[in-house]
Amino acid sequence: MVQQVDGRADLEEVPGPGRTRRPVRAAAMAVYAGLLVAWSLTVGVPNDPVQVIVWLYLGTIAWNIEAPPRHHLAFLRDWWPVVVGLVIYFFSRGLTDELGLPVHWRMPIRFDEWLGGGLTPTERLQDAWCADPCTKDSAPRWYDVLLTTVYCTHFVAGLTIAGVLWVRKRTEWVLWMRRYLAINYGALVVYIVYPMAPPWMASQEGLLQTEVTRITSRGWSDLGLDRIDLILHGVGNPVAAMPSLHAGISYLIAMYAIWRLTTPLRWLLALYPLAMSTALVYYAEHYVIDIVAGALLAAVVMAGCRIWEERRVRTRSTEPTG
Repeated sequence: MVQQVDGRADLEEVPGPGRTRRPVRAAAMAVYAGLLVAWSLTVGVPNDPVQVIVWLYLGTIAWNIEAPPRHHLAFLRDWWPVVVGLVIYFFSRGLTDELGLPVHWRMPIRFDEWLGGGLTPTERLQDAWCADPCTKDSAPRWYDVLLTTVYCTHFVAGLTIAGVLWVRKRTEWVLWMRRYLAINYGALVVYIVYPMAPPWMASQEGLLQTEVTRITSRGWSDLGLDRIDLILHGVGNPVAAMPSLHAGISYLIAMYAIWRLTTPLRWLLALYPLAMSTALVYYAEHYVIDIVAGALLAAVVMAGCRIWEERRVRTRSTEPTG
């Protein structure tokens, strides 16, 4: 079956839902949910993209457990380029701090100090909201639980949206995945040419006026939850702070949903990047300028993909037929 996306015929749809009887689906999804909860409590919440995609694959099997094998094989056919692309991105990001380019420290501090009236917003938020002394081991406040949860959604939200779209409508999955990969690789380019240290690292070097602490995981300390990287363990880059991909993807999710949905409630999704931005600044993960850069990158990706898709439609419409 061929569907229309923005006025054009696009890729073949995955075999549609409805093949599995509701009671069977409910039972299969209950088992899947129980396994995922047990895994998260005993091993850790899936954090790396390969592990997340494996769990999404199992979820699609549970959702259409009575579908023929070709339906479940279609997931592997569609997603293996995504897995390869994300693995390449993560390992490339991990190598960018070994290229010998100078790390930028003071520019974001000067900008954020100007914005915060002499102190960076991170310093002001930790002074107002964090315990005294402010450490990752101090007792979390209620908003720590909320903000840590928002922060951790970064590792699953974009791919989970992709998994739902793949089940519901493959052509919509193509639109979203194009933007998701584009923002990751767009950020990678900036990481390569402009390595920059985050606030917590600058504080360790004594470059901030007051000490700030990286307290990202504090909100889950009383819940017994932790994130686990099984496939891409140890792959990271502490000076890949500009732009904030946490902020960028949260803005991308909100922009995409507001564009594609029709309900007036879609505008409430703007609260998601706002909450993510607050968490990133409060937890000393990013400066405000990193977040601005992430939001701008999301807007560029949305606009760039849209222009490319419309040009593709025009090109196809002018091609001779027969």
